[in-house]
Amino acid sequence: MKSSNGLRFFLVLLIIGIVTYLAMFGSPTLGVPNEIRYGIDIKGGVYARLYPDVPSLSDITNERLDSAKLVIERRLNAKGIFDRNVFTEPENKRIVVEIPWKPGETDFNPQNTLDELGKTALLTFQEVDEELIDDEGNYKPTGKIILQGDDVKNATPQQNTQSGGMLVRLELTREAADKFAEATGRLIKKPIAIFMDGEFISAPIVDSKIVGVDPVITLGGRRSMKESMEEAKELADTIRAGSLPFKLEAKDLRSISPILGEGALKVALNAGIVSFIIVFLYMLFYYRLPGMLANIALFGLVMMQIFVITVTRISLTLPGIAGIILSIGMGVDANIIIFERIKEELRSGKTLRAAIDVGFKRAFSAILDANITTLITAMVLYWLGSGPIKGFAITLGLGVALSFLTAVTASRIMLKSVSSADIAKHHWLYGA
Repeated sequence: MKSSNGLRFFLVLLIIGIVTYLAMFGSPTLGVPNEIRYGIDIKGGVYARLYPDVPSLSDITNERLDSAKLVIERRLNAKGIFDRNVFTEPENKRIVVEIPWKPGETDFNPQNTLDELGKTALLTFQEVDEELIDDEGNYKPTGKIILQGDDVKNATPQQNTQSGGMLVRLELTREAADKFAEATGRLIKKPIAIFMDGEFISAPIVDSKIVGVDPVITLGGRRSMKESMEEAKELADTIRAGSLPFKLEAKDLRSISPILGEGALKVALNAGIVSFIIVFLYMLFYYRLPGMLANIALFGLVMMQIFVITVTRISLTLPGIAGIILSIGMGVDANIIIFERIKEELRSGKTLRAAIDVGFKRAFSAILDANITTLITAMVLYWLGSGPIKGFAITLGLGVALSFLTAVTASRIMLKSVSSADIAKHHWLYGA
């Protein structure tokens, strides 16, 4: 084996080794956690009923209830919590939410898990009354609403180049921009207070009439802590995630037992290990040397998936584990196509080096087509599915993308490196 080939071979092994270590043990220095976030079907979680906090439930239409449900789902998606059940009960004017426990949570406090939703809050821009001031000197809500959360399409934290503090740039709907222009035209040199669930956030002073769909909120005012970048980002994220059309109050909190889920996890893991061993032995005995290298790449594929899932904090569910196992099959399928092409080229009389080059080249289009069609299926499942279906689509799509990388790139580098050694040139080692 030439030194350059040997270097590439051991470089692939080193990368797989590093990914395996990070996936199994994590790294606080690199910000890689050392545990996987499991879904509600494995870890258990919280069941809660959310009720609109309004004077009269008769004002809550099905459309507004569905709007609130979509906001909650967007916030859960942003946190990578794909294993959840969120549905409305229009006849009872409430939303039912089931979400998994946070990693490492041992006290099983339902409220702690509900906090992962973020602030289920009503964002409002209100006119102020100079006489309505609390003990801390903050404005109190007046109920004279100028804008509310569904009027805001986007929010972006930015550095205020003039004051050195932070600001949030908003993007309003056209109707909201007209309302805001009218209000700022009336309230020149007066404050407009921003509240989240009645909690005072900021009160920027109107310098002039603001016309357009992208006004700016300068943070600070009476609450200097809001000038920090972290809090500006948090505020922008909360606004961008969407504000509920009404405040929700959590009632009837219950814990969901993880006992059955943990048992199912053991069964799924055992099934995955057994299937991997069977695939490992099949590839080893039928394809011999290429099969051994493919097994190394497949192991790297599994570790890469676990690493990505751990880093992104995506909830791993039982359907998600099924997606990982299925992606192993996709990786094996790609290797089988390549190795069968190599065997055909060897039987036709080509040299080993030429057979490997032609085998990978001619198998590439078939592998690419198979992976693209599977990725399309995964994207459709993610787009149209919900809860566990999204979890399955995530791990399947991730696994297929990584299997394409390991089968076409890692396997090829290792096979071409090893085949340059004199001891590895016998055709029998390649199943031909």
